[in-house]
Amino acid sequence: MTQRLQARGPLAAMYAGLVLTVLATIAVYLDRGTTHLLADQIRTGYPAYSPARVDSAVTTYLVVLSAIGALGVLGWLTAAWAVKAGKKWARPAASVLLVLGTSVGLAGLLTKDTSGATGLPPELGWAGTIPCLAGVLAVALLRTGRRTT
Repeated sequence: MTQRLQARGPLAAMYAGLVLTVLATIAVYLDRGTTHLLADQIRTGYPAYSPARVDSAVTTYLVVLSAIGALGVLGWLTAAWAVKAGKKWARPAASVLLVLGTSVGLAGLLTKDTSGATGLPPELGWAGTIPCLAGVLAVALLRTGRRTT
């Protein structure tokens, strides 16, 4: 007989994390078109930057954060597939992805650039860490979940 994980709770948490990751990625684009928090953060940290250079820095952040978001989406989809398929490696893989995602989220929130300020404004930094809460819940549910035959 094969064993499979009770997947309902962990999958719900993973899909919530997937949605939060997509929203966090979109938030940077929304900021560029509306509040300009990222541009203001760069402008404040580097007052000598020309508007073109600030725009270039914002574009660079968009590319990097989009790549991180895409990797996050891939991680969520892979973990959800593994749990749904009952793969033996789903629990440790989800734990590793949680550590990686949390590390990246905290780096975005806490890493200071050469100006002495954090590279991302706090609002965008926190947006990047929120999906980790779903990851914590998913891993906790996977760890405490019963196995059925």
